[in-house]
Amino acid sequence: MDTTATSPALPALYLSHGSPMTALDAGDAGTFWRQLGPAITRAFGRPQAVLAVSAHSLTREPVLLAAPRHEAVYDFSGFPDALYQLRYDAPGAPALAERVAALLRAADLPVHVVAEGGLDHGIWTPLRSMFPEADIPVLPLAWPPMWAPDRLYALGRALAPLAAEGVLIMGSGAITHNLRLFMSGRGPVDAPEHTESAAFRGWVNEHAAVADWPALFDYRARAPHAAHMHPTDEHWRPFYVAAGAGGGTPGVRLHASVTYGHLGMDAYAFGPQAAQLAGALGKH
Repeated sequence: MDTTATSPALPALYLSHGSPMTALDAGDAGTFWRQLGPAITRAFGRPQAVLAVSAHSLTREPVLLAAPRHEAVYDFSGFPDALYQLRYDAPGAPALAERVAALLRAADLPVHVVAEGGLDHGIWTPLRSMFPEADIPVLPLAWPPMWAPDRLYALGRALAPLAAEGVLIMGSGAITHNLRLFMSGRGPVDAPEHTESAAFRGWVNEHAAVADWPALFDYRARAPHAAHMHPTDEHWRPFYVAAGAGGGTPGVRLHASVTYGHLGMDAYAFGPQAAQLAGALGKH
């Protein structure tokens, strides 16, 4: 793969991947993912690679998983057997790993490259709907959940040149994620949305739409019900990597839905091309 080839610049994405069950029945979000992959290809051409930053690949310092090939990792338990039969065997991107490592080092950020592979469910679940052929190289970037939002944003800014090289930067998490709510008497997938979930999602959309990064960096203090919607931060913070990779432009919400009444499935695009992608999806 030529990681320096000129191609239409891609927007960076933040996707909410939801419960592992979305791989079997993704509902409205699954419909969106199935539309998203073709829309990206129509608007920008097929990505040369995907750089994935997932809430389920966490390390003390950034680590690039540069294996030549990946398989789906079933990093969950207690779900139907059918879920463990699904596969997503995708090529890796060792050459891209060296390019990414150079960008991070140039930004004075630590980085490690290992010849190991595997795609956690935050990566393969949406990609299986977006690009079902599993023929686009994937490079997982494991990241430190203890880094503050502004430092994760800086990590994304260091990755921004990849957008013009055909690399789709995809942060994967959940816009609202309270695992205790999910595990305690899990209600129906189409349960009415909790007031706290709606308030947090609305606040994010309001501030992302005007690129109010000071407020978004300080979301823990400023966003309504932040601690309730994110008792831990790992599912929310890939948002900042995607935002930084988009160069600090306003975030364009491409999709908004909720499962189980509180597990948000919103998706955002960042970068000068975000509006173009929204148009390719029929959203204006």
